[in-house]
Amino acid sequence: MLYYLFNWLDETINLPGAGVFQYISFRAACCFVCSLLIVMGFGKKFIKMMQRKGIGENTRSDEREKQGTPTMGGILILSAIIVPTLLFARPDNIYIVIMLATTIWLGAIGFIDDYIKVFKKDKNGLPGIFKVVGQVSLGLAVGLLLVFHPEIASTKTTIPFVKDIDFDYAWLVSWMGEGASNWAWLPYVLMSILVVTAVSNAANLTDGIDGLATASAAIMGGSLAILAWVSGNVIMANYLNIMYLSNIGELTMFISSFVGALLGFLWYNTHPAAMFMGDTGSLTIGGIIAVFALLIRKELILPILCGIYVIEDASVIIQRVGCKWYRWRHKLPKGQPVPIEKRPFYYTPLHHNYQTKHRTDGKGLSDEKIVQRFSIIGILLAIFTIISFKLR
Repeated sequence: MLYYLFNWLDETINLPGAGVFQYISFRAACCFVCSLLIVMGFGKKFIKMMQRKGIGENTRSDEREKQGTPTMGGILILSAIIVPTLLFARPDNIYIVIMLATTIWLGAIGFIDDYIKVFKKDKNGLPGIFKVVGQVSLGLAVGLLLVFHPEIASTKTTIPFVKDIDFDYAWLVSWMGEGASNWAWLPYVLMSILVVTAVSNAANLTDGIDGLATASAAIMGGSLAILAWVSGNVIMANYLNIMYLSNIGELTMFISSFVGALLGFLWYNTHPAAMFMGDTGSLTIGGIIAVFALLIRKELILPILCGIYVIEDASVIIQRVGCKWYRWRHKLPKGQPVPIEKRPFYYTPLHHNYQTKHRTDGKGLSDEKIVQRFSIIGILLAIFTIISFKLR
């Protein structure tokens, strides 16, 4: 909104300095600072309010020291994303509209889940099927918009590490022969659904140690901000030989708000956490990363950029398969757990494996070291993701 105000001031009265709002870099910096200040400025008040209302964590029976810690901090994160975006971005931009809708939609699903856990005292929260339906419906809507909306319609995306960097999903249905192009939307929409569902759930899994989900998502968001900026800059896009996307640069404001909000939240979420984000935050930040990657046509780099999520998800899958195989092989009676020493991991997701080992035999890692080392790995993956567009 401020964009239009200062643009009017620049054109009508030639107000000195008003023209600076034309620059994406300036508005992105404003978004980052504004979102950071919103979380840091209102964080203490939010924590005190939640404590007065008794809205605290009640599902971590294995971590008694965290019982009662204010939760649902995702409300603060979402507010710090939406407000600066509305202030400094152009709300008529289709990409901004999609990202704001994504934030509100997944935030609402996460809020309902947290509400059931906190106020209804049901530790299971919203049934998983409803979360999946919400994620699938979002992926379907985003996929259809990216294929059929007249301003952004395309079935092309970007592949890292190869010289011919553009890939068209229409190739996947080329075997259908004449008229195959009419079905190019189908694999693209299916990929959109897969990406949104997988990344959103993976971010939710990662939210298990103070600061881990927040730091990981902030690193990923910073990388996506760079990719959005170069994709919307015709000079940089041509230099890197990547797909140029008109008006995509406006997304830099949204992702700058995203990173600023997460870093502000990390101020209160580092060990020992004074506040948790809850599913209101964790489901949403994963969905934001997924949809943002789809919008900038970089979804195929997510296995690299979101390597932390991949490892966390893989550990859960390996644990389940390993335990089922052991149970079948040794014919364990129903209800009898697989011995810990016979499991692939002590506990999953992977960060809980190191955490549990540290608490049981002292051989694992402390919470602080887990977050620090996962963050270092995340930074390395982010750097590798960015340079992959030059290593071809």
